[in-house]
Amino acid sequence: MTARFEAGGGWLTTHVLDTANGRPAAGMRVELWRLEPEVHGRSLIKMARTNRDGRTDGPLVGEGELVPGTYELVFHVGEYFGQESRFLDAVPVRFGVADPEAHYHVPLLASPWSYTTYRGS
Repeated sequence: MTARFEAGGGWLTTHVLDTANGRPAAGMRVELWRLEPEVHGRSLIKMARTNRDGRTDGPLVGEGELVPGTYELVFHVGEYFGQESRFLDAVPVRFGVADPEAHYHVPLLASPWSYTTYRGS
């Protein structure tokens, strides 16, 4: 049985920067999953593509809909860079939400060979 939480006032956003070319990563596919470790499962919450600014057109989780738990953003870096011999393919970023009232911003800086992430503002 999965625990249910009351939604708070927080929200979740992301953006992606293409550090190999020095620009926003427009058109990258991003998936947001909610993990359910107690049953070794996960649920797809949203799939989106980044716009010309490397951001999704709206929050991945809207204001007031964020709940505590473990989430995973999957950035399709290999598809974006379109290389036949991919070093990086799907880049998962697993993170926890403890405060459902907060804004969680999870950016990705990516090239075909490396990436970094952090909790932004």
